[in-house]
Amino acid sequence: MFRFQLDGSSGVPPYLQLVHQVRQSLLLGYLREGDRLPTVKDLAEDLAINPNTVVKAYRQLEHEGLTGGRPGQGTFITATLVPPPAAASDALRSSLADWFRAAEAAGLSEEAVTALIAVVRHDQRKERIG
Repeated sequence: MFRFQLDGSSGVPPYLQLVHQVRQSLLLGYLREGDRLPTVKDLAEDLAINPNTVVKAYRQLEHEGLTGGRPGQGTFITATLVPPPAAASDALRSSLADWFRAAEAAGLSEEAVTALIAVVRHDQRKERIG
């Protein structure tokens, strides 16, 4: 069964972390249509969070059309996301791993890496729009 993890230092609300993990897992093929997500109670206990946080995440996923509830059975993946082509994904993953090694060798902290990625993504969005 799929396992969620939370990062309390990320600054991202827990419910959004859960939503992002489901989206990423769909893109990477870790989750597929028909897969069952943990129950609200089980996930809340496993992550030591309020059950309402899990409900909020599951509602968001349902609103996006990615999951659906079946009364008495649980929450299931109801859609798929198209993953990137394997060849492109493998090459980019390798390139990204090299970049992370270079960033680490240059002494960049995790926070600095995250900030740098955010800035580059922002700049690229501006280029596409402008």
